[in-house]
Amino acid sequence: MSTVTLNANTIPSFAEATTASVAAARPLAAVTGAELQAPLIQGGHVRYANLDYGASAPALTIVSAYLNEVLPYYASVHRGAGFASQISTSVYENSRNIVREFVGGRADDSVIFTRNTTDSLNLLAGCLPVVDGQAAGEVLYLDIEHHANLLPWQGVPHRSVVAAPTLAATLDKLRSELAQGGVSLLAVTGASNVTGEILPIAQLASLAHEFGARIVVDAAQLAPHRRINIAEADVDYVVFSGHKLYAPFGAGVVVGRPDWLDAGVPHLAGGGAVREARLDSVSWATGPARHEGGSPNVLGAATLARATQVLAGLDEQEWHDHEAAIRSYLVEGLEAIEGVSVHKIFSDSVDTIGVVNFSVEGFDAGLVAAYLAAEHGVGLRDGRFCAHPLLKRLGLPSGSLRASFGVGSRLEDATRLLAGIEELKRNGLGWDYVVDEGRWVPANDHRSYPEWAPNTPGTAGAAPCTVD
Repeated sequence: MSTVTLNANTIPSFAEATTASVAAARPLAAVTGAELQAPLIQGGHVRYANLDYGASAPALTIVSAYLNEVLPYYASVHRGAGFASQISTSVYENSRNIVREFVGGRADDSVIFTRNTTDSLNLLAGCLPVVDGQAAGEVLYLDIEHHANLLPWQGVPHRSVVAAPTLAATLDKLRSELAQGGVSLLAVTGASNVTGEILPIAQLASLAHEFGARIVVDAAQLAPHRRINIAEADVDYVVFSGHKLYAPFGAGVVVGRPDWLDAGVPHLAGGGAVREARLDSVSWATGPARHEGGSPNVLGAATLARATQVLAGLDEQEWHDHEAAIRSYLVEGLEAIEGVSVHKIFSDSVDTIGVVNFSVEGFDAGLVAAYLAAEHGVGLRDGRFCAHPLLKRLGLPSGSLRASFGVGSRLEDATRLLAGIEELKRNGLGWDYVVDEGRWVPANDHRSYPEWAPNTPGTAGAAPCTVD
């Protein structure tokens, strides 16, 4: 096993850890692959330090076990008379109730399973109210959004607001824009996928309703880190993804008021979405079936629902303390390293989830990420995080680095990252790196991978996302 050497003058000491930090020395919940061994470019292996939860979180071990339990019963749902089909249908439909309860939904809220958060928001874009063939209002959104909550609205009447330097001033700008009238939907993120800063969704819902608009919350990042209760917050729609919520198979969901959804254009025309189909016309179903044409992702919905049950069972204070301890430890350590900058949107105090965005002076973000992976076994994200307008406003048009973590993380993961950055600043790169199809990779990489994996994983078809 390879080891890392820490610089005690820079990296926060475990001996000085708070009670919460001691608790964060171990995972809060078990995840599949927690002890995965990553090959190092210089030889040897080390436990993979997964700091890329914000992209896709590892499956909870409870969810993995549940999948193995359900898999033998997997079959087509809704119209099968067979035993397995009946079981699968029951599991699939009950998953709606579980997810509705997880987000504190109202009794009549629709729960529609989709491919992911992006799919959910595109579905909702097709359900905006129309009067006499014209959109009944515009969609209002901020410039800090992930592309999932930005691009679907560009195909409908819309307005955007550039976030102010403070959250308080940003809310004032939204109020001024809403007061002008004509907005039917306010689309906001629950937590920034770039910086982890949380927006006050109850306050935003109240603001939208004050001016006759509804609100949709992109909770792809928020739901894996915070309790959500859309009934209490008076949120109209919430969307999120299973792959960020410790569930495999990439299912997404939209939960919210049924009237717009029942009147909207069916998201996917096909079997299951209809009452009656004729050769040249169709009578569409209402309810979730209207937007779930074709064979649904049964196992994706089932594992998503099971993951929500696990998260709902966590002690909320322990959950927040575990994450906050890792985040504060990491931020403190990064800020202590000369030439490292930690980035945020707002200058005022804002609550955060387990996401830290930073850059290292003198080094391309992609090169730093490749170095950390190859030489330290640390995985994080680099680039523009599908939030190009936000990265430009942060003065990072070519991208930055993002460390993200969750219930399966431990303080050692943050320590490994800090040690890697310390070593980079002190000694430079320990290996040569080249750009391959838009991505930095180690030159002459002779590491061995599983026999079923490509010899050079992760490069073919890469989308560097660097051209305006």
